[in-house]
Order: sequence, then C-alpha cells, then structure tokens
Amino acid sequence: MALPPIIYRVAIDLADSDRDRYVALRATVARHPSETAERLIVRLLAYAWCYEEGLVFTKGISSGDEPDLWVKGADGRTQCWIEVGLPEAERLLKAGHHVERVVLFAYGSGLRRWKERHLPKLSRAENIICYGVDDPFIAELVPRLERSLTWALTVAGGVIYLEMNGEAFATVLTPLSAGGS
Repeated sequence: MALPPIIYRVAIDLADSDRDRYVALRATVARHPSETAERLIVRLLAYAWCYEEGLVFTKGISSGDEPDLWVKGADGRTQCWIEVGLPEAERLLKAGHHVERVVLFAYGSGLRRWKERHLPKLSRAENIICYGVDDPFIAELVPRLERSLTWALTVAGGVIYLEMNGEAFATVLTPLSAGGS
C-alpha cells in the first residue's frame, strides 16, 4: 500500500519591498512520500519569492509533466513555470518555448556539477532565470519543519529574512544565469 502524502498548513506573511508586495499567504501543501524536507522548504521559498496572483502549487513531484508551481492565464495557458531541484536543461528549455517565464530554484550537493553541465545551454534563453539556494540555510530550516508553519518572510535588497518561532534566518538567492529577469 502506498504511503499518503503529508499535509502542511502554511501561513507566510510576505513583505517584499523589492517588488512592493505585502500579502498574507495561506496554503495547504502536500509533501509526497518521496519528497525530502529540503525540497519542500525550497518549494515554499519559491512560492514566497515568486508570489503573484494566481500562483499555485501543482502535483509537482508526483506528476512528471508539471512544474512545482505555476501561474495560468484566464485562457488556461501557463504563463509562469517554476521548478525546484536540478532538472535537465532540456526540460526547462522546452517549458521556455511555451511560457512567458521559467524560474528554477536549484539546490543540493550536485549543484556545482549541474551548473557546469546545464547553465551554458540555459544562458541563451532570455525567459529562464536560475537561482541557487544556499544549502546551509535550508539545513537550518529542516529540523524546524512542522505540519503547521508560520513564517514572517521579508525580502529587501535581494536578501531573504525569515522569522519563525522567534528565530531569525537570512540568505541570498544567487542568480545562476545571465538569462531574463
């Protein structure tokens, strides 16, 4: 029998002064049994960093043909495609041919090798941007992951400041490519 997903209830008070976006985000997020805590944390960071009206979590890891998050227009067409992890460049390029914007949040022990292999292919695509997420930052959050999360997340000058349960953390998402914005 397959294990059921773990459900997380997330409240993020987002104050993004870089984009002049101040909003209280609420989401229920399913963590697939094969998904790591690190990956879930990066999905939540991607949700906050890229937040715009209509941004939703998809089936993600349990559906090979969907990104982790997306924004669809009124006509049902995908406008923004957001992935986390270290996907093949071809997957991102294919998405980039069909959507306005593709955003990748890359992390993990294979990141250096991934950059050497895939960034040259992606650098030609103007609508694809890749960010590197700091592994030590993620590692600090993993033991604090609870089924009910409340984050106060501030973005200022490209820095993410995260407060949860009275503890404060900070990181910078490093742009990995010279692609679009």
